[in-house]
Amino acid sequence: MGIATSYPRRRLGRTDMEITRVGFGAWAIGGPDWAVGWGAQDDDMSVRAIRHAVDRGINWIDTAAIYGLGHSEEMVGAALAEMPAADRPYIFTKCGQVWDPDDRMSKVRVGRPDSIRQECEDSLRRLRVEVIDLYQMHWPAEDGTPLEDYWGALLDLKQAGKVRAVGLSNHNVVQVEAAEAIGHVDTLQPPLSAVRREATRELPLCLANGTGVIVYSPMQSGLLSGGFSAERVASLPSDDWRSRHPDFTGEALHRNLAVAAAMKPIAARHGVSQAAVAIAWTLAWPGVTGAIVGARSPEQVDGWIAAAALELTAEDMDAIAVAIETSAAGSGPARP
Repeated sequence: MGIATSYPRRRLGRTDMEITRVGFGAWAIGGPDWAVGWGAQDDDMSVRAIRHAVDRGINWIDTAAIYGLGHSEEMVGAALAEMPAADRPYIFTKCGQVWDPDDRMSKVRVGRPDSIRQECEDSLRRLRVEVIDLYQMHWPAEDGTPLEDYWGALLDLKQAGKVRAVGLSNHNVVQVEAAEAIGHVDTLQPPLSAVRREATRELPLCLANGTGVIVYSPMQSGLLSGGFSAERVASLPSDDWRSRHPDFTGEALHRNLAVAAAMKPIAARHGVSQAAVAIAWTLAWPGVTGAIVGARSPEQVDGWIAAAALELTAEDMDAIAVAIETSAAGSGPARP
């Protein structure tokens, strides 16, 4: 068990939830043998990692039905099952991606209201909870369902008390505005890191609307953590999706690692890990409420948890901006 810490919290949009600046991301613990798996995982270690993060003071977990085709939600449910209700973190999950039970590599982005209702019931069962704290549409639907219909279905679940808050993940400004016109968007979940910065353009709208923003992949799936090199990338197993992603190959890999290298002296000045600096960079942007950070072991949690209280200076942000501009890594603004 880790040493509990009282970390700063921020209000999540207009909801009554006050969340720590970092939350536990449960994508990787979904395991292998699905379209975007991270390779084989140790389920017992996954449960220990979740409990350790909560013991250390993290008060929210982000998962999704598609992660491991339900397996990630089951691991979250197992980790929380023996916790007293008063000690349990907030649970955020997502809908809108379904799979064929006979083909683990399949996934389809659906928005049919009947599907969303069933997905919610399935998530409640796997998570072993009566109410989901935040329910998010994972991606825009690709089955022909209009945004108005699937967003209306999420709002209905909130009205029915199945979920406390509803949000959109991987939706753009136009889509967020369209949804807001129907019913308030409690949260937006975009990708954001020092090498993937496009989502910074959506932050002013979210600030204006009172929409909380929880960003994912702040370490760019490990690239900015300080633990990656060209040699390590070359050794990734074939069932790890990163082994074939453009961010981890060719010239883009070298550019991304140059940004990571610029974070090393900043980490040393603050006495924290490079991973914590990468995460704190996303939290320095006005409008960002919190960052989702993955872990598969208690030790990985300990590696980044300092980000929950780390405030980067203007000098730190400038140094990272120079590295971004010099390397030409990624796209989007280099500084707030």
